[in-house]
Amino acid sequence: MIVLQGYIVVPPADLEAVRAALPRHADLTRREAGCLKFEVTPDEADEYRFNVYEEFADQASFEAHQQRVQDSDWGRVTVNVARHYEIDGLD
Repeated sequence: MIVLQGYIVVPPADLEAVRAALPRHADLTRREAGCLKFEVTPDEADEYRFNVYEEFADQASFEAHQQRVQDSDWGRVTVNVARHYEIDGLD
């Protein structure tokens, strides 16, 4: 199993676009083969930070997710987002 956890920090100018794109991104991700859990939640103390927790069944499903995201609306909307992740389970 692959577990990604951490957070993203959204630039103020991109906040509304990220908020608008997040529900569709989450829905598409949860439908992916091998996605066991996917949570992106606003941080209670910082409006520009979103906490991220993902579980994928294996490395192949995790890598397929990463590839899909690169070519998605979410990937374009979050191009300026700072990502702070730890990933466990990768080879």
